Amino acid sequence: MMGVMASEETRTVKSMTARSSATATEEAATVPAAPRAWAVRLVVVGIVLSALNLRPAITSLGALLEEVRDGLGMSGSLAGLLTSVPPLCFAVFGVMAPRLARRFGPGAVVCAGMVAITAGLLIRPYTGSTAGFLAASALALMGIAVSNVLMPVIVKRWFPDRVGSMTGLYSMALALGTSTAAAVTVPMTEALGGSWQSGLAVWAGLAAAAVLPWIPLVRDRGPAPAGQAVSRQVHARVAGAGPVRSVPAREEPPALRITRSRTAWALAVFFGLQATAAYITMGWMAQIFRDAGVPAGTAGLLLAVTMVMGVPLAFVIPRVATRLPHQGPIVIALGVCGLAGYAGLYLAPAAGAWAWAVLLGISNCAFPLALTMVGMRARTGAGVAQLSAFAQSTGYLISIPGPLLVGVLYQHSGGWGLPIALMVGLMLPQMAVGVLAGRDRTVEEEAAR
Repeated sequence: MMGVMASEETRTVKSMTARSSATATEEAATVPAAPRAWAVRLVVVGIVLSALNLRPAITSLGALLEEVRDGLGMSGSLAGLLTSVPPLCFAVFGVMAPRLARRFGPGAVVCAGMVAITAGLLIRPYTGSTAGFLAASALALMGIAVSNVLMPVIVKRWFPDRVGSMTGLYSMALALGTSTAAAVTVPMTEALGGSWQSGLAVWAGLAAAAVLPWIPLVRDRGPAPAGQAVSRQVHARVAGAGPVRSVPAREEPPALRITRSRTAWALAVFFGLQATAAYITMGWMAQIFRDAGVPAGTAGLLLAVTMVMGVPLAFVIPRVATRLPHQGPIVIALGVCGLAGYAGLYLAPAAGAWAWAVLLGISNCAFPLALTMVGMRARTGAGVAQLSAFAQSTGYLISIPGPLLVGVLYQHSGGWGLPIALMVGLMLPQMAVGVLAGRDRTVEEEAAR
């Protein structure tokens, strides 16, 4: 009798084990496979090519702004409006990117963004009117806006264990594209027969090349994080943990009342004022040097020097900032460099042009500092996301009038004294709010009060 019972028990155990193994095998089949090597390489190429295209639409125009104004009969005020279009598009279209990515996948949206950049850059030089030029520029900038927002998302999804190195690669490619467009647009225009239309349209070729790596990834939604949860269930069952019960999703923490935080407001204003300075520099600095008698090609190189300063400093400044309890000293140092650069532009724009370009390039590195402080001023991941959205959307809205005001002041005063005074006047509050944003506190603490 005991033998029969033991035999039946053995058969039952074997049956249960077989069923458990079959179920585990079936569930394991639902776990997404690791990304193929060719897909990973394609994403790397896509990230680099996309980053190269996120600024040439702006800096190539800055190098040829005088020719564009003459060719389209554009006033200084309209030129100022043109230089205000980038932050406007980033504020308006950037907020659409997360929703589009959830619906179509980030790869598909970036691919569409590169197509929009290609079409906008190809069309805008040949529209023949200021309105058409502005509309085509907005199309290209719309593609830049959504791609700019989704690049960190793609890095996080495809390279979760190499976020730092891939972000560094992306930042270097972005700075390289920015500075290259500023440096070679004028010489390339001369090589193409001196037509500013050709000099601007040629950058559509680089954007078209960036479309290609994303085409095979249009239907891909990235390595789905949901697969990790399924994998944990399979491992738990195989390990003998018994039937896996459905675990309710962790409740999302309540949204912060971010507008109650003084630090959030200080960071948003700091982000907006540094963006204002950056877009004024990209849009107008080459023209300041040209009006001072600097040749067009050299003015483009000077703008390139300013932009390329972001390559090494984008690595150095965040590392230094995270080691300090208060980031105010870095804010002050960057602001002093900006004030010295503006003073040089006013007193001796041609004589010390290279020094002013370097100083303004250092000052413009407030951008990586602002992004670093976003991560430091919130305690949780949800807080960082909410603070980032608030600071960037509010900041880009703040930055819209700056380049436009520079154009208006330049047209009505006939010189650069008042525009440079405006730049100095904006740098002082930038330093003040940057010191406030750099204090060692979190938005969660302030919002709770």
